[in-house]
Amino acid sequence: MGEDTATSSRRRPSTGPRGPRATFRQLLPYLFEQRGHLAFIALLSVLGALFSLTQPLLVGGVIERVQQAAPLDWMLWALVGVVLASALLNGYQHYLLQRLGERVVLASRRRLIAKILFLPISEFDRRRTGDLVSRIGSDTTLLRAVLTQGLVETIGGALLFIGALIGMLVIDPLLFLITFGIIALALVVVVGLSARIRPEVARAQEKVGDLAAAVDRAIGSIRTIRAAGAAERQQAAIEHEAEEAYRHGIRVARISALIVPVSFIAMQVSLLAVLGLGGYRVATGSITVAQLVTFIIFLFMMIMPLGQAFGAISAVNQALGALGRIQEIVALPVESDHDAELSPAGRILPLDAAAATAPAATADARTPPPAIRFDRVSFTYRSAAPQRVDVRDLVRGAGRGARRDAEAAPAPVVETPVLHEVTFEVPRGSRVALVGPSGAGKSTILGLLERFYDPDHGSISLHGADLRTLDRRELRAQFGYVEQDAPVLAGSIRDNLRLAAPEASDGECERVLRAVNLGGLLDRTAATIPAALDAEVGERGIMLSGGEKQRL
Repeated sequence: MGEDTATSSRRRPSTGPRGPRATFRQLLPYLFEQRGHLAFIALLSVLGALFSLTQPLLVGGVIERVQQAAPLDWMLWALVGVVLASALLNGYQHYLLQRLGERVVLASRRRLIAKILFLPISEFDRRRTGDLVSRIGSDTTLLRAVLTQGLVETIGGALLFIGALIGMLVIDPLLFLITFGIIALALVVVVGLSARIRPEVARAQEKVGDLAAAVDRAIGSIRTIRAAGAAERQQAAIEHEAEEAYRHGIRVARISALIVPVSFIAMQVSLLAVLGLGGYRVATGSITVAQLVTFIIFLFMMIMPLGQAFGAISAVNQALGALGRIQEIVALPVESDHDAELSPAGRILPLDAAAATAPAATADARTPPPAIRFDRVSFTYRSAAPQRVDVRDLVRGAGRGARRDAEAAPAPVVETPVLHEVTFEVPRGSRVALVGPSGAGKSTILGLLERFYDPDHGSISLHGADLRTLDRRELRAQFGYVEQDAPVLAGSIRDNLRLAAPEASDGECERVLRAVNLGGLLDRTAATIPAALDAEVGERGIMLSGGEKQRL
């Protein structure tokens, strides 16, 4: 069989940025999944706004009765009841919002997990494990802030805001115009600042992903790192990633911090203007003391939903920055999305049907086709070139500039041809070994059989059926696949044995272990654990030897 084992690289510029920018429309599906709960919380928010709007009116009535030396009767008790009811509603609403936020995070994590586990293998070749983990853990938590920091509360807040505006306008139009002008100016400033948060959050989350990837790489290779005396250099590299995440996080904090004083200044200036001008208008008899107090309470009620709106604007922009990274993965196709289009039959067939409809592979149609046939198969690995920064630059303190230069350059694509016009057959019932130097394509052939990849040219058949016509699950059920590095999942011996056969009994598990000469493993663990199959294998199977990992 002919193989091109020489590795060559041809670089070309990337066709797009590191990730798409999310829009508010893309955020809506995450919220609408919880529309029933959202509607109930919005109703509570509206009720809370109505209770709040009655408070200034009751306070004004109490002041007028006190000035007139009239009995308060029911009015004082009504004010106390309204305040208590409003507080209880707000507390219950806060709990529901927190719970709803956790639901949104859970739904987004489920969506990401369901996508990541079924991505094409080529995506895992070019993406770092730590970055994918960071998207599930860190990025999704930012979606919670959309609900817990004011977005839903703005529904009732809008009613409270409009009601307060009307109340202020009715009491004193002049005071209202001055107050509204100050707050409108503050709102323009806040919206402008918030627009700068989204790209900074996206960059900050990317740095968190870089940090997670660096830590994952170091921990996964900790024995090699220790043996090579490279722990200090790895520490420097990881600390650099942590500093980059910190630096971008500070940028987000700096922009967010500007929103707080703007809101505070707007509130203080509005209050001072109302007190100064309002006191003058009380002195001139334009309004009464009760009306001024009522106006001030309405002012606070107008500012409170504005604060919620400012927080919601900031939270939404932060969430959209993280959502861009989430959507980058969610938008990717899973490996089976285009199987029907790739199939020569135009559809996916069961193995028996595909084999029955396949043309005869030999001159004698009565002779069954070979178990496996490669016909002029060529394949090339394609991956994004990693951004490389020399660890020595990090130690010398030049890593930050080197990192910026690497990120500014377009991400190239590296093409590595592995197989070229490969043709061979494996007869039924035979035992065949692939022998060749490292990098010759032996593992690639097995990966093509499992359809982790599809060939660039040529065809591969199983019992005469083209692999592309077969359902991937049924195809993979025909093979027993053991990776070269023999990965073992953290958990028990039973967990690993049942990975592909979840219904297997303990007796079947023990029989298959002894069949592959792992009876000694059972006997060794049975001495310390009553159920030997419950023995933990450790992270990446560290409790097992290399041979035991492969056989398990």
